Amino acid sequence: MLIGAHVSTSGGLAKAVSRGEEIGCRSIQIFNQSPRAWKPTEYSEEDFAEFREAMAASQVESVIIHAIYLINCVTPDRDLARKSRKALIHALRVGDGIGADGVVLHPGSRKQEEVVPAIVRGGGLIEEALSESESCPLLIEQMAGHQNILAHTFEEIAGLIEAAGGDRRLGLCLDSCHLFASGYDIGTYQGIDRMLKESDKAVGKRRLKALHLNDSKEPLGSRRDRHEDIGKGEIGETGFARFLSEPRFEGLPATMETPGPDRKGPVAADIELAEKLKRRGRAARRRRNS
Repeated sequence: MLIGAHVSTSGGLAKAVSRGEEIGCRSIQIFNQSPRAWKPTEYSEEDFAEFREAMAASQVESVIIHAIYLINCVTPDRDLARKSRKALIHALRVGDGIGADGVVLHPGSRKQEEVVPAIVRGGGLIEEALSESESCPLLIEQMAGHQNILAHTFEEIAGLIEAAGGDRRLGLCLDSCHLFASGYDIGTYQGIDRMLKESDKAVGKRRLKALHLNDSKEPLGSRRDRHEDIGKGEIGETGFARFLSEPRFEGLPATMETPGPDRKGPVAADIELAEKLKRRGRAARRRRNS
């Protein structure tokens, strides 16, 4: 597992790499533009080359882009769909330019609409965006279940992938807070096994490409997406030791999106704690299996 954090690109794309290094990240996640504005940040080939060079010279092994929050792939509103398509294409093209391991997407809220028409429409928009980019994967994030945002269940994610044509570039990002809010007790071995069995059956093992590491302020099954620092929420240190040491997560980029001590995001101590809990979890698994 490549534990890392969401970091800022302020001052230029390549700055994100050094910020990740400063706090001990093995992976980083970035926004390709302001997450709450439609206006794209335009990058040059030189920007992309500088970023790739910074990555090659660093300890950071993976970069993920998080698509902006305004995107709604499933909306029936034509203007919003047009803007969403354009924004998603831009994120994927930036991903192509920097060699990202994926663009993580919140598919959008279906509001009061039935699930199936929303999935069909969302899949169509995703398929169009993939056709306008080269190779960067698109990773659908499993959601907490709030506000009727699609991708709450693995069946909905599977439906979106199928409706988008089943392209091999389509993958899955699991968020520990979202899983817990959805009713998966991923702080227990049994809960992790149950979740992965259901994910594998609906979506497929090979599509799991990334993780988000967030504790939860809310109790199990709350369907509320409220992040807490690792070990300080409802999942807790013992729960995270089990989650972080899961062998099926080995090699995946794992991004913290936690508040941090100053509400400015994760710091070095947060990365160190996650690595410590991963080691503790591995030791516990060895004792359990001996």
